Amino acid sequence: MMPSQASAPAPTEAVRRPLLSETTSRRLVHGGLTATALLYVGVLVVAPLVGIAVAAAKPGWSAWSATFADPDARHAYLLTGVITVETIAVTAVLGVVVALVLARDRFAGRSLVSAVVNLPLAVSPVIVGLAAVLLFGRGGWFEHWFTAHGIQIIFALPSMVLVTVFICIPFVIREVAPLLEELGIEEEEAARTLGASPFQTFLRVTLPNIRWGLLYGVALSTARALGEVGAVLIVSGTIAGHTETATLYVLRAFDEGKDASGYVVAVTLALVSILLLAGIEIFKRKEEKLVSP
Repeated sequence: MMPSQASAPAPTEAVRRPLLSETTSRRLVHGGLTATALLYVGVLVVAPLVGIAVAAAKPGWSAWSATFADPDARHAYLLTGVITVETIAVTAVLGVVVALVLARDRFAGRSLVSAVVNLPLAVSPVIVGLAAVLLFGRGGWFEHWFTAHGIQIIFALPSMVLVTVFICIPFVIREVAPLLEELGIEEEEAARTLGASPFQTFLRVTLPNIRWGLLYGVALSTARALGEVGAVLIVSGTIAGHTETATLYVLRAFDEGKDASGYVVAVTLALVSILLLAGIEIFKRKEEKLVSP
C-alpha cells in the first residue's frame, strides 16, 4: 500500500487591504476631535460674546457715551476696579505663600489643606454671601465687635472684597503649585549654597520660574473678580452709586429696560478679561521665541 501523499497546502488568501490607511485614519480622528472642540468652544464661548458685542454696537456710539456719562455706571466701574485690585493683591501674595507650603512642605493635614483650597470652586457664590451675612450681618457672630469699633462690614466695601477674595482663592494656588512641584528645589538649594538669603532666593530664583503661572493665576482672578455677582449681590445691598458693582449695574439696567447700557458695560468687562489673557499669552510666546535657539 502506497503511503498517503501529503495534502497540498491551501492556496494563500489575498491579503485584504484596509479601506483607509493608518495615516488617513489618524488624520480623520484628529480632524474630528479638532472640529468637535472648535464647535464646542464656538457655540458656548465665542458665539455669546459675539452676540453681546453686536448688541452693544447696534445702538451706536450714543449708547456708549450715555453709559459712560451715567454717574452710577462710572461709580460701578470704579467700585469694581477697587474690589478687583484689592482681591488681586491678597490672592497673589497669599496664593504664592500657600502654593509654596503645599509644594515644599510635608505636614499632617496637607491633603486636607489642598482639598480646602478647591472649596470655593465647589460652593455656590450665593452660599458664600449668606455665610458672610451670618458672620458679619445683624446679629452675626462678629457683628457686635465690629459695630462697637465703628466698622461696617455688610452692605459696605469690606464684605464685597471679602467674598470676592474667597471665591478667587484657588486660581493663583492651582497655577503656581504644579510649577513649583515640577521645578523641584535644586536651583533654590544652589542659590542658598552660594550665600543667598531665603528672600533673595525667592526673588531671584523662585519668582522668575513661576512668573507665568502667577500671571495666569492673576488673570483668572481678575476675570473672576470682574464677573462676580452672586456673593456680592447678597452682601452689597445693591445701592446704586454706593455698593453697586459693574455686574450689578448690568442686572439693574436690564430690569429697568436699559438694555443698551447693560450690553455696553458687559462688553467692557469681557474685553478687559480677554485682553489681559491675550496679552499674557502674547508676551509669553515672544519670550519663548527669544530664549529658544
